[in-house]
Amino acid sequence: MRFDICNAPVTLASASTVDAWNAMIRAFLAHKAATPQHLGAVLEAETHFAMGHAARGLFSLMMGRAEMWQVAEDARFAAHKAAAQTSITARERGWIDALDQWLADSPTGAVAALETVLAATPQDTLSAKVCHGIRFVLGDAAGMRRSIERVMPAHTPDHPLRGYLMGCHAFTLEETGSYAAAELAGRAGLTLAPDDAWGLHAVAHVHDMRAEPDAGIALIENHRHAWDGSNNFRYHVWWHKALLHLDRGENDMALALYDDQIRADKTDDYRDVANATSLLMRLELEGMAVGTRWEELGTLAETRIDDGCLVFADLHYQLALSGAQKGAARTAMAQRFARDARQTGDMAERVADPGLNALAGLNAFSEGRYGDAFVQLADARPKMQSIGGSHAQRDVFERMTIDAGLRAGHFDAAEAILRDRLALRAGREDRFTALRLDQLAAARQRPAQQG
Repeated sequence: MRFDICNAPVTLASASTVDAWNAMIRAFLAHKAATPQHLGAVLEAETHFAMGHAARGLFSLMMGRAEMWQVAEDARFAAHKAAAQTSITARERGWIDALDQWLADSPTGAVAALETVLAATPQDTLSAKVCHGIRFVLGDAAGMRRSIERVMPAHTPDHPLRGYLMGCHAFTLEETGSYAAAELAGRAGLTLAPDDAWGLHAVAHVHDMRAEPDAGIALIENHRHAWDGSNNFRYHVWWHKALLHLDRGENDMALALYDDQIRADKTDDYRDVANATSLLMRLELEGMAVGTRWEELGTLAETRIDDGCLVFADLHYQLALSGAQKGAARTAMAQRFARDARQTGDMAERVADPGLNALAGLNAFSEGRYGDAFVQLADARPKMQSIGGSHAQRDVFERMTIDAGLRAGHFDAAEAILRDRLALRAGREDRFTALRLDQLAAARQRPAQQG
């Protein structure tokens, strides 16, 4: 039996294939573009490696794209075929179970399967990272933290991947409000894994939540080696930098980063579209004209109406459709949400609540029906975390909710949400909060615009 860099068993026959597998693990943990090439080399060398096929399937599903579903199904078939032809480990069986569960519309079942793997092999950083990622798309911040903290003791100082796990821990600490501890963990992790883009970005989240734009910008600029060589995740780090400039009132700089970095490559990855749409919406909420930039996003979003993989992605597609004024496509998305809400499964539950209200609220906002938008977005708020993403990513919907309330004259209710947002940020007042408190004071002195 051979063991990989996680000190976990793998049924690979060749030491050179284990080396390729280890290279894949490191690339995956560091969000490197070479991950699929390394995995492809493993599967080409040893076609009966069941865990490799399961990895291909799970990685495909994590991309949140409808066309990757068939890729994952093919990978599942290959994984089961390989498992039937050779003896596999419990770890590998757990990965196949996880793939089976997700393809049965239960990413929560996939998490449970991976947690079973981690209970037996807590030193398995790869399984911990994949479990972390699935919990992220489920919006399970508390579960992410518990999961990482269960396996931290097995990642002793001599574990070669300890830094990457510390980066995951930093992110979970930030998402559960332990900002000081998150910064310490993230910075310490970077000393062990200097190319850990995820850990670097966890610390950037801390600076965003604590309204420390100067420190956040310095962090990103001074640790460019941690993320500049990553896959499209680097666009997300540029997005964080743009948000920090926005918090300094440097709207022109934020828009320049949009053009020069965030949308330098016109990809249709949902994460890239989310970066773009949420930044444009933030800029528009601050009164900045963004020209024709919505058009290419709207054209991409039109092709994703029937995806239905992630509510988080769908809501950002709807932002693009609204910004590009594609009314028929917005209606089609609403109709698809209504159909999906009647189905079963983890995502269908999220479409039903909060998805339906959130989508209706976005549509009302785009049509200037701010009273309706406020009611619908406020109704969605209690479960918005379940759509996945981070506090920073979901904040665009929080900002829209608050602004809808202000525009519709629901001053007390809008202020209550603004105060909730402030509390989440450890009481640190960012530029958005300061400006909206000023707007509230002024708005209470004049008649409200009716929504």
